[in-house]
Amino acid sequence: MKLHELRPAKGAIKDKRRKGRGTGSGLGTTAGRGSKGQKSRSGGGTRPGFEGGQMPLYRRLPKRGFTNIFAKVYNEVNVEKLNIFEDGTVVTPELLKETGVVSKIEKDGIKILGNGNLEKSLVIKAQKFTRSAADKIEAAGGKAEVI
Repeated sequence: MKLHELRPAKGAIKDKRRKGRGTGSGLGTTAGRGSKGQKSRSGGGTRPGFEGGQMPLYRRLPKRGFTNIFAKVYNEVNVEKLNIFEDGTVVTPELLKETGVVSKIEKDGIKILGNGNLEKSLVIKAQKFTRSAADKIEAAGGKAEVI
């Protein structure tokens, strides 16, 4: 017996219930919906979260928080992730995307963070640097350029 020849045992699978196929089927006429009422009608039923006309929970709770529509969105890359490049490489946002360090470049660009250690001397071009990241890049013999 091979994997593609496996089948369930005889009698292990029941036939699908065929609703609304006459009274003799046992699920004719109302097709298991009962008689009358909102749920018996076609297209009947209520939306998710409906509580029978009572004020729903999501409307009873107070609104909280604030979304700043002017917030800057950066891809954050730690300094230690830049050790994959060779010495003297010019690291740009496009190169980071090509090598898979970032999956997509956010609308405000790349921000280099100072987490970890940098062993290579690189020229890194990004939109923002933290002070610790810039110090570590220059300590390794590289250069941090703001685009």
